[in-house]
Amino acid sequence: MPKKSPSLKVLVVDDEPLMRWSVAETLTDYGYEVVETGDGRGAREAVGDASREFDVVLLDFRLPDSTDLSLLTSIRRLSPHAQVILMTAFGTPEVVRGALDLGAFRVVSKPFEMDVVAELVAQAHAARTTH
Repeated sequence: MPKKSPSLKVLVVDDEPLMRWSVAETLTDYGYEVVETGDGRGAREAVGDASREFDVVLLDFRLPDSTDLSLLTSIRRLSPHAQVILMTAFGTPEVVRGALDLGAFRVVSKPFEMDVVAELVAQAHAARTTH
């Protein structure tokens, strides 16, 4: 049985509804509070909302309104304490290095196992709480 962590807040940003749903369902099963959005604009609004602070952001690299690392930069600026895990099917060495240089916790290649993402979220949160 997954370990429950009701206080952990996760933002899932992916333009593929099935992928977003799968990730959100898996993380909810782990007891995480999950907010979903399908584009960069929604991600910026969610992290800019002062009423909630995310512990971890799962961010798709390519979105309809974001095809580079500028959204990662915006999220890091708007929510500097959140750990960002970049999800991508386009993980060139340049993208991976750029994301890590901008402060991403990890870059994970799509497709991936849902339990792997749940474990990465737990690791990201643990790293956040040790700083």
